[in-house]
Amino acid sequence: MTKIAWVTDSTSILDEELKNHPDIYFIPLSIILDGEAYTDGVDLTAEELYAKLKTLKEPPKTSQPAIGAFKELYEQLSKEYDEIIAVLISKKLSGTIDSSEQASKLLDKPVITIDSKILTYPQTALIKKGIQLAEQGATVEEIKNRLEEICDRNETYVLIGSLEQLHRSGRMSSAKFFLGSVLKVKPIISIEDGALEVRDKARSEKKAKEKIFEHFRSAYQRNKFKEAWLLYGLHPDTAKQWKEELEAEFKEVVFSCYPLGAVIGVHAGEDTIGISWYNEEI
Repeated sequence: MTKIAWVTDSTSILDEELKNHPDIYFIPLSIILDGEAYTDGVDLTAEELYAKLKTLKEPPKTSQPAIGAFKELYEQLSKEYDEIIAVLISKKLSGTIDSSEQASKLLDKPVITIDSKILTYPQTALIKKGIQLAEQGATVEEIKNRLEEICDRNETYVLIGSLEQLHRSGRMSSAKFFLGSVLKVKPIISIEDGALEVRDKARSEKKAKEKIFEHFRSAYQRNKFKEAWLLYGLHPDTAKQWKEELEAEFKEVVFSCYPLGAVIGVHAGEDTIGISWYNEEI
């Protein structure tokens, strides 16, 4: 069997099954707060980030991993593994894939880099599927093609906790920020082909949640998928509440709750809540 190293970035949320997996490696992004750089998941937790955000003098920033960090890791792994597959945060949301691809060009044997077109736990779900395919005997090319097919079947809807943070980080236009903040409209953000888009608008969080549930309901009626994930900023209680409501209606779906992590928290805010799934069983 081909020995494969799996590489991901720190925006993915590894569950207990994968945290201690011997063949999974991660590259951290950086967070810059008032000129001081922190390594995501190493010296800054999501809880610490949200506390610091309340006292910042300058807008927070995030930074993709350096090409050199990828090159160093890939050179090390190439000595121990037959193949390296990197499943990374959407190219339209971060320059992380660019760094990986540039590093790959400096190696004797290129790395297979997959644009997940997503982030956080749904990104991790792709890695789990890739590992499963490898165990079933799929070739590296077959794994790549299958994962890229699944990437295009994702739906994600998010109620952003802080429009101001999203705007200050450059992820929301001034016009859309004005609409949400001044007119008190709650925009529902979806991820379309790896990019953030305003999918719907609502006048209250309750109505926004109802619209998100309706998107979920419609997708389930068409595709009958088996798993979905509630994604939250800092407060798991809201995610658990959504989970309970959804479980009461969709008894065949397994729902889990996962944090968004510190890098995503820089842009979205601690009260962010959303739901993500793939429109097929993976």
